[in-house]
This record gives sequence, structure tokens and C-alpha cells, in this order.
Amino acid sequence: MTTSILSPPVPLLCPSVQHQGCLPYTLDELVGDIKAHLGESGGIGYANINSDYLMSLAQKYNSNPNDWARYYHNCAEKSYTRNTIENINSKANILLLVWNPGKGSPVHDHANAHCVLKVLAGELTETIYDIPEDEGHPLRVKKQSTYHTDEVTYMSDEIGLHRVHNPHSTQVAVSLHLYTPPNAADIGYNVFDEATGKASFIAQAKSLSVGRS
Repeated sequence: MTTSILSPPVPLLCPSVQHQGCLPYTLDELVGDIKAHLGESGGIGYANINSDYLMSLAQKYNSNPNDWARYYHNCAEKSYTRNTIENINSKANILLLVWNPGKGSPVHDHANAHCVLKVLAGELTETIYDIPEDEGHPLRVKKQSTYHTDEVTYMSDEIGLHRVHNPHSTQVAVSLHLYTPPNAADIGYNVFDEATGKASFIAQAKSLSVGRS
């Protein structure tokens, strides 16, 4: 059964702060700046996207549940729930993901897309793997990192494959994701068996709810 809440599942570790006497940088402002960089009408190509700039925008935003509670929906039967915040003219999508305690994603690629991930509440552990050259062998771990509230990371197929999971046994985690282009949602992506390296294609990563478009 699908549930939604109007307050965060866990307290934020870092409250939203004011910058030089101004109002805090909001989620709506973050979305607007991402749209301005990518281009609201035609957009820009994959090779011309400045991932460092997109990460700097995500780092500028301090998580505020009042910004993102309207997009928060959680399906208790799933490991994680994808909620759409914004579709940007078929050039990108911005999602709010809700991770149930102790649950995570399968190992997957990013369908030739940039991915910027920011933790909004709780913490998430990311395990990065080498892309297998053939099947029949366990995936090789390159790196494992745990990200806390307001920390940001970046992922693409050039880096490898990854798996994300919520390491906490009782608390839900929440994260913000930018995918550009939104190939996983529009076409699909590959998941990988960690023990054998075998790839399986998953058609179109669907969201539970759509915030706006």
C-alpha cells in the first residue's frame, strides 16, 4: 500500500541555513537553475553538460523538508520508491527517491546518462563496481562510500556500475537525483547479477508519482 507523509521520516542532520542574510536557496530555485543550465527548450547534448556545475548547484541547496515533503511518497512493499519532481523537456528528470530501512537498488548502469545524487535525509551507501568484460565472474568492487544528509556524489557509465542502499535498520532515507538525459525512464537500463556479472535489461524506470512537468 502506498503511503505519503507531510513531514520527514527522520530528522535532518543539517538544518537549512541562510546565506549572507538572504533567504535560503530553495528546491524550486535549484530546479530553476538546473533548467537554465540544460536549456528549457532545446537543451544541450550529453558531452556539453558540465557535471561539476550541476554538482555545485546540488551542494548549494541545504535539505529542507518543507521543500520536498510534497513529493514524498513511500511504497512499503518496495525497496525504494521513485517520485518525479520535474521533467525537463525530455532532456533530464529530477526525482525524489525514498529508501526503506535496510533496502537498496540492484547493481545497475546509467544508460549513458549523468547522475547527480544528493542525500536529503538519513544516509546512503554506494558501492561502485567495474563494468564486467564478460559473464561468469563476480563483479569487482572499486569503491564503497557512505553519504550523509546534504552530501552529494556523481555517477556515470564512464565510472562503472553501482548499487545504492540504505544501511540503517529502522530509518527511511531520502535522496534527490538528477538524470540527464533521462534514458533510464524513457528507454530502460541494465541490472547486473553481482555473483555472475550477467546483465538483464529493464524497460523504463517508472516513478510512483509525478510532481510537475
